[in-house]
Amino acid sequence: MQIIDILKLSLSTGDFIAFTLNGRRQRDPSLFEKLEVKSARIQGERKYQLVYAYPRKTTQENLTAEEFVLAMERLIPEFRQGSLCTSQSDYLLITNKKGDVHVQTRPPSRIQLEEPHDRLKNRLIPENQPCDFLIRLGVMRPDGKVHANRYDKFRQVNRFLELVADTLPNLPAEAPIRIFDLGCGKSYLTFALYYYLRRILNREVEITGLDLKEDVVAHCESLARELKYEGLNFVCGDIGSFELSPVGEKRKIDMIVSLHACDTATDEVLAQAVKREAKVILSAPCCQHELFRQISSEVMRPLLKHGILKERFAALLTDALRGEMLEAMGYSVQIIEFIETEHTPKNLLIRAVRTSNGTPEAKRAQSLAEYKACRDFWGADPALEKALKNITN
Repeated sequence: MQIIDILKLSLSTGDFIAFTLNGRRQRDPSLFEKLEVKSARIQGERKYQLVYAYPRKTTQENLTAEEFVLAMERLIPEFRQGSLCTSQSDYLLITNKKGDVHVQTRPPSRIQLEEPHDRLKNRLIPENQPCDFLIRLGVMRPDGKVHANRYDKFRQVNRFLELVADTLPNLPAEAPIRIFDLGCGKSYLTFALYYYLRRILNREVEITGLDLKEDVVAHCESLARELKYEGLNFVCGDIGSFELSPVGEKRKIDMIVSLHACDTATDEVLAQAVKREAKVILSAPCCQHELFRQISSEVMRPLLKHGILKERFAALLTDALRGEMLEAMGYSVQIIEFIETEHTPKNLLIRAVRTSNGTPEAKRAQSLAEYKACRDFWGADPALEKALKNITN
């Protein structure tokens, strides 16, 4: 089988993982020397990112599968070697001076290197067993096999459910579990939460996903109805102004989820959760810019004078202060790795559980004191504290 035919097959089946070309025959500084290709979902469509490495720069373009294949038909003869990685096999390409391509087939090294431990794990949503929402969202085939280029999302879904499973003792044993996902986006994890609690554990649930984008909300609501996910609904609204339920209402919120709410939108979520005494909070912060503009210290100037170091430190400090504030509000807090840094640098998750017997006043006072000491040292004015000012005063 010709390499182009193999490439087309891998794209059509979803087995494609990566493609590279290197060793250009014609040496010219105006031409790129190496090409790397991987798949990506851009604005809801599957595209293929071609990264061109020139002697002094790198450029990128996104192509459809058809455009990608046409580009490879033209480019492969111009390079001495290359490789195509799929979930089924690796293919090494060696091109002679006439442009003829010799293909060597090898076992799938990429999958073996990255995922042997995953294949041995007992996943909450297992592979090779059809899962309706994952099939509809393009992560899984109808036969239950996960598309090779969606393994990152498949791992993320299961990792999230593992974190949820740890909180089950803190959720109602009999009454319907009431959950809000604020800033739900395309709602992979919202659907996963419903599937796990309702279909696997057979628990009654009331889950509401909230997002600003009307088209995204409409799509998710339509999919929920199509899948007959009763108790799962999506509404359009802003995190800061949306009324979850009246403060002081007897029927509390059991869990509030917020994954990658940008900057201080995470603080708005945490404040809503605290005010309504949510039993469980799962929040993966994103784009923590607020403290970057605030913090200063002459002693720590060697750290803060470098923009990239200051940015990373400000993000860590933001989440550390958020965690300490939640401790002061009566929560047991863990800040843990959500998914591996190789997949995204935004990989931390704040998991806060409201203790059933209440946190001792002395411990809460200590947490508040430590929070204030850290805040004052850095000259910070965190949004979460301002949102909770009537409680913290």
